[in-house]
Amino acid sequence: MAYETIITCEEVIKHLGDPGWVFVDCRYQLADREYGRHHYRQFHLPQAVYVSLDDDLTGPVIPGVTGRHPLPDKDQVVSLISRLGIASDNQVVVYDEQAGQMAAARLWWLLKWAGHTAVAVLDGGFLRWQGLELPTETGERHNTPTLFQAEFQDHLVVTAADVTTALDDPSIVLVDSRAADRYRGENETIDPVAGHIPGAVSVPFLENIADAGVMKSPQALRERFVSHIGTIPGDRAIFYCGSGVTAAQNVLAYNHAGLGMPRLYVGSWSDWITDRSRPVVSGDNPGGVRDQPVTT
Repeated sequence: MAYETIITCEEVIKHLGDPGWVFVDCRYQLADREYGRHHYRQFHLPQAVYVSLDDDLTGPVIPGVTGRHPLPDKDQVVSLISRLGIASDNQVVVYDEQAGQMAAARLWWLLKWAGHTAVAVLDGGFLRWQGLELPTETGERHNTPTLFQAEFQDHLVVTAADVTTALDDPSIVLVDSRAADRYRGENETIDPVAGHIPGAVSVPFLENIADAGVMKSPQALRERFVSHIGTIPGDRAIFYCGSGVTAAQNVLAYNHAGLGMPRLYVGSWSDWITDRSRPVVSGDNPGGVRDQPVTT
């Protein structure tokens, strides 16, 4: 059985040593780009290899032109997957340790985009693994490279031009995955412009996480998303966040809820605001009703 969204620590422990499984450590901190690699070398899941959000899961950042974590090009993605030793028949498990598993979700999404379906995020991440006192290893591991054959699912990718078109399409719902205060344009400390894309509905990604640090049940997630955006086909929902990373976690949760695979505006807010002619709004959007631009 392939795992395609979430997998528990209890299930993973059964497959340590299985040659058909690949484990990838994605630990990351925004304020310290060496944090993840440093802690990976200290201890990680047995067999796990390491990827860096900044170095491996992000394309080149061009100030004023791209967002903070632009989409890598296809050649970079294929090279990464091949270097990680992932073949088409492998089960991949990705994890990090931050609430929401957002860096891991970014790699989960990149693999889905490249056409690899058997990839799942470790529920509760490395913190839960440690809490259960499951085995770890130290040092650095490198898998034998493969020649990964990608089948890119480009329908999953949304650009700023697509979002602009969607603003006039009432059948499409924009979902803002950031914290509610940033959505409202309050307490913005990361990006130079505050607010949200007109018509977007606030569905913060952290609210997908239960108190124990694991993902809420599919039923609870389904009820949450339906209460915010109604019941719509997955391809009519476009998710975004600040830079395309935390929105991937929201996409994961939506898919785990059985609601389909929504699309992702990978550039997200930090890309949207590079063109000051694009509309920006602030404040609440109660009930998901499309709001009107107040600034441009």
